[in-house]
Amino acid sequence: MDAIKTEAKGFYKLSWAQRIGFGSGDMAQNLIYQTISIWLLFFYTNVFGLKPSVAAVMFLIVRLVDVLWDPVVGTIVDKNNPKWGKYRSWLILGGIPLVGLAILCFWNGFSGSLLYAYITYVGMSMCYTLVNVPYGALNASLTRDTNEITILTSTRMFMANLGALCVKSLPLIIAIFAPKVLNPETGKMTAVYNTPEAAPAWFITMTIFALVGLALLFFCFTQTKEKVVMDAKESANVKVSDLWMEFVRNKPLRIVAFFFITAFAMMSVSNAADAYFMTFNVGATPLLTTLFMWLGTIPAFIFMPLVPAIKRKIGKKGMFYLFLGIAIVGMILMYTFVSIPALKSNFFLLCLAQFVKSTGIITATGYMWALVPEVISYGEYTTGKRIAGIVNALTGIFFKAGMALGGVVPGLVLAWVGFNADAAKQTPLAEQGILWLVCVIPAILLLLAIWIISKYELSDERMDEINTAIEAKHLAE
Repeated sequence: MDAIKTEAKGFYKLSWAQRIGFGSGDMAQNLIYQTISIWLLFFYTNVFGLKPSVAAVMFLIVRLVDVLWDPVVGTIVDKNNPKWGKYRSWLILGGIPLVGLAILCFWNGFSGSLLYAYITYVGMSMCYTLVNVPYGALNASLTRDTNEITILTSTRMFMANLGALCVKSLPLIIAIFAPKVLNPETGKMTAVYNTPEAAPAWFITMTIFALVGLALLFFCFTQTKEKVVMDAKESANVKVSDLWMEFVRNKPLRIVAFFFITAFAMMSVSNAADAYFMTFNVGATPLLTTLFMWLGTIPAFIFMPLVPAIKRKIGKKGMFYLFLGIAIVGMILMYTFVSIPALKSNFFLLCLAQFVKSTGIITATGYMWALVPEVISYGEYTTGKRIAGIVNALTGIFFKAGMALGGVVPGLVLAWVGFNADAAKQTPLAEQGILWLVCVIPAILLLLAIWIISKYELSDERMDEINTAIEAKHLAE
């Protein structure tokens, strides 16, 4: 009887099939969009034939388009109720064109064409918004239970990092399809994935990732059921202006938004630089590059399942401080190891630093998604409107703003230090610039992130009070 009463108040308990089903949606988006985020700049400069500075400007323009497009999508999502579900319908409606355009981003049929790069990248990004904004809102529509949301977020991040593990295996997968050349140092045939000749291998690999991603989006669609949503009368009153009004009056949302900017800028800069770092600073083979990048994801499988217990022990702020601090320590270790000639060639030490760095980044940035349902409920508590789509559009704008920095900064730094994609050996200044992108700039951004999250005031106890008050108000109406 108590279970039924609890369910009636919106504090729904989810089955593991529902949790894994929801998480498969993020795994799908990682297979598609994280491939774009990590590898597209490298593909553009080394395979497609664009200059780093030109690619950097394009990344900025695409993100500016997103700033205009995201609030439109958030409003469309909140105002409409498609027959397959308010949010889950978009996994299919947006997922199919997303997959097609993502594949075309890695097609070299118009090699060097800036116009083609713009059309496919802008189109892909707009379709990603059509999937990502409602997917983010779907989280808040499944339950109000804060503990359940923590478990759901941990499951989601576990699944997302399965996708990330595949994405970071890309050099190894491309090597299967890429042309082989004789390595004069070893006398063996080695796959080459950073030249125009490897273009078909990139296209095949992206096609595989995208189609698997589409299948996962369909699975997410079948396993999720929306239970906490606005009714049709409330939806009719949603306006684009609600987005900016919500940002102004919702202080926790502003804090989360700025945290997202900083966190995603840090991740985008670091992730985009890893391929250059391993190729030109370390001179690693596709296998070693893949192993190094795996260590950027493997900590998720160790620590994300422990998040609920860690949070109960030290609180959500304490957890952010701990893991963001661990990430900074990892970056200091990596910079130190690479800067000392005697240690630079020690691959084990580089992997150790990467593991420490990634442990902090993955755990902190994985849990931050659990804050989004909280700021949605806070907005509903203060205004009476549960505009989950608009709130996710706002967070989408800000995480894409962070990704814009992540896309622009590497290109500009590479151009400034004289990076030459045609040179097998880079200048000392170019190598130092790549090292800044891997360690120094991300560490500075993490310090800023620690300061931002220190201002967040919604504890678990406060959220339970807010959600209980909202449900009591609904029952009284």
